[in-house]
Amino acid sequence: MSKLLGYILSILGLIIIVLSFNTSRLPIPAAITPAYVMIAGICLVILGIVFIMNKPKSSSKISQSSEEVPIYQGEGKSRKIVGYQKSR
Repeated sequence: MSKLLGYILSILGLIIIVLSFNTSRLPIPAAITPAYVMIAGICLVILGIVFIMNKPKSSSKISQSSEEVPIYQGEGKSRKIVGYQKSR
């Protein structure tokens, strides 16, 4: 959900940045300069990127036990893990 919000904010920020070059299309008061509109668009893009890059915290993580060691079959680079064994 947060990635979707990030993409939406980034796209909205890019649209605002593009529209800041021609402020006659934007319904804003004359006291707000195009520089302020561009800064707001840049802030939205940065906020969207933060939401996109944020990794969700999973509550169902499986942690590996340090007691288990792999059992290998084969020699050298062609060996494969065939199972795990509890260490003593």
